[in-house]
Amino acid sequence: MRQCAVSIGANVAEGCGRGTQADLARFLRIAFGSACELEHHLIVAKDNDYLTARETHDLGSRVLRIKRMLSGLLRSVRESGLPTTENR
Repeated sequence: MRQCAVSIGANVAEGCGRGTQADLARFLRIAFGSACELEHHLIVAKDNDYLTARETHDLGSRVLRIKRMLSGLLRSVRESGLPTTENR
């Protein structure tokens, strides 16, 4: 779970550092995938009694907020009019 969480921020940073909108969009999608993976691990942790329902809900809410931020940032990149892999 820690690796997934760290991967989210690392991919955003790497995408920003690449210098193109296409790369930024690509790494934002990778970060979003890491957030989805983290959600999965939260469910597995709860199912195996590593987390309580309350902990899972609280952490899941945080991950959902991060996914919404990533989606908004990706939408902004797409709408910027600069070329990305999706609008070339």
